[in-house]
Formats: sequence, structure tokens, C-alpha cells
Amino acid sequence: MGKGKAEVGTPKYLANKMKAKGLQKLRWYCQMCEKQCRDENGFKCHTMSESHQRQILLFADNAGRFIDGFSSEFLTGYLQILRRQFGTKRVAANKVYQEYIADRHHLHMNATKWHSLSDFVKYLGRNGHCVADETDKGWFITYIDRDPETLAMQEKMAKKQKMDKDDAERLAEFIEEQVRRGKTEEEPCTSGYSELKRENEEDTIKIELKLGSKQQQSTPSAVISKRPFDALDDGKKEKKIKAATSNGETKKLSALDELIQEEEQKKEKNNRKDYWLAEGIVVKLISRSLGEKYYKEKGVVVEVIEKYRAKIKLLETGEKLKVDQAHLETVIPAVGKQILVLNGGYRGCTAVLKAINTERYSVTIEIASGPLKGRLVSNVAYEDISKLFV
Repeated sequence: MGKGKAEVGTPKYLANKMKAKGLQKLRWYCQMCEKQCRDENGFKCHTMSESHQRQILLFADNAGRFIDGFSSEFLTGYLQILRRQFGTKRVAANKVYQEYIADRHHLHMNATKWHSLSDFVKYLGRNGHCVADETDKGWFITYIDRDPETLAMQEKMAKKQKMDKDDAERLAEFIEEQVRRGKTEEEPCTSGYSELKRENEEDTIKIELKLGSKQQQSTPSAVISKRPFDALDDGKKEKKIKAATSNGETKKLSALDELIQEEEQKKEKNNRKDYWLAEGIVVKLISRSLGEKYYKEKGVVVEVIEKYRAKIKLLETGEKLKVDQAHLETVIPAVGKQILVLNGGYRGCTAVLKAINTERYSVTIEIASGPLKGRLVSNVAYEDISKLFV
């Protein structure tokens, strides 16, 4: 008759608990049976047991299903640790792994399809879970959070920053306009002052004060001091935009022009997305996580996967890769070449590149298809367009 387990509270029971506390050697762990052995002899006895042999037969029938299941569980647990403890901060991949294996009952990597942590990190980078980069101190990863609530919060913060920037720019333009007006208006006449002198000591001095009319035109300085608050209030109440004419004067846009501009703004808001990949465009790899040989290589998007990932074909070697959009950037062609608008009001339209403004990181394009064919659009950001592969 075999020996039973030690009774609770006995010295043997406490000794066994102390030995089992903490992490044991990975080489003596059986993932199929989820059993940790303390030494080589114990592991050998376990592999010869009937229960272990049954588990091995089950594994042999469908090894791929078990490995995929273990890999999925390991990936989920690792990403949960990364998201909850580190968020979107850049962190060493090994540090996250140490946090993951701190749990005694974690799933071991030797049961997954990845042979090392480096292979696992490269997988995360290729599939868009993280931005991975290799340094002298090892692999570092940054989690890509695509949670709808997080994206909504980021969009809200971006809008707030844009509004604050617009208010500051509007105030600066107003001050500049007032300074310009002050320079162009007539300068006030300078009155001459003379010393008061008596011809005789007995004479009295008389001073005549000539007050102007109440409707006397104010000086430019008075204009500058009184106008800012009124002008800012008028700017908020009146939404009509002024366009400069050839002779330097300004005029208000017509009702039709205002309606067109409102439609343009509405279309820009509706078509502005956080994903921009499209089939047929030329992109450039900007991440070293795939290897140095792919860094700065250009390729053509042949398929878009779930909006944020793409299958690309390298132009030089013809090799195909699956890459997240975080590892790619758009390619600006030469003037006169065809491009595709990837974001904003004209999203999905093909166009011709007309000019490049390197100071503002923007371009001028001419729409080449659809009902808006022939329209010139300026100040289009670099990241909103990309070269079309012809």
C-alpha cells in the first residue's frame, strides 16, 4: 500500500509546502499535466505515470490544437500584464515577462510556438499588438491601445489642444492686425511746448484750454486699447470669414461660399479616421522590429487586414510581409505623379501632386476623379496622401 499525503499541520506537510513555495525549475515542469516536480527523479517518475501517458496520447492526436491553445493563453496573459501595469509606456520586454512568470500557475513559454522571448516580441511587432524595437539593452515594446474608450479620450484631448492652439493663433493674428492698422493710420500731431516766461514780474500768466468736440477722432493708441475685447466678441458671434482681395481690401464671403465651406468642414470631420491603409499605395517600413534588412524598405499594399494591418509586397525583393500601420509611413512622390488621398475630406480620391511645401510639411493636389475632378486642394498633410503604384 502506497504512502498517502502528509496530514495538514504535520512537520512533513509544512516541509512540503515550503519546498513547493515559489518558482521551480522549468525543466521539471509538465505543461500537459500542469505539474511541477522538485527534482529530476520526481520528474522522471511523473513521466512514467499512467496519467501522464494518457495526456501524451491526447497531445499526439492533435498536437497543433494544443500548441495553438497554449500560445493563445500565453499571449493573452502577457498582454494583460503589459496593458494593466505599463499602459502605453515604452518598457523592456523582459521586465514584463518577469512580472508574468511571478505567478506560479502561469503558462510556460516552452509549451508555445515561440522558442524564445525575442521571437515572441517580433511576433507582437509584426501583428500590431506592440511597437517593438531592439537596443543594446535588449528588446523594448510599447503597447498599442485600440480600445474604443481610449481612442475616444485621445481624440477628445487632441480636439482640446487644437482649440487652445486656434484661440492662441487667433489672438496673435488679431494683435498683429491691430499693430498693422496702427502703423497705417495717420500719426497724431505733436504739440509744441514752450517755457512759461514773464516779461515783467507783475504780469499774470493766462492759460487757454481748447477742448475738442466729443466726436473728435480717437488716436490709433485709443483704438488699440479699446478694440480687442469688442473684436474678439464679434469674432465669436459672427461666423462670416473674410477673404483678401487683390487691392488689399477685405470682403465677406457670399452665403453660397459659406455653405460650401461648412460642407467641407463637415466632410473633413466625418472622413477623418485613425486608420489610413489602402490597397495599391506605396509605403515605407520605419520599424527595426522586423530586422535591419527591412528597415526603410518600400512596398506596395496588396491587402488590408482589419483596417490597421496590411499585407505588403516589397518592391526590391518581392517578399510579402504582414505589418501594422504603426510600422509604416506614407511615401510622397515627385510632382506630377498620381497619389491617393488616405484621410480627411477627400479620403479615397485619386489626385495629382502639384506642389510640395517642405516648410509646412504639406502638399497641393488636384483631384483627378469623381465629381470634384479638377479641384485644387492645398495644405494637405504628408501623412494624408501616399504614392500610387502604377
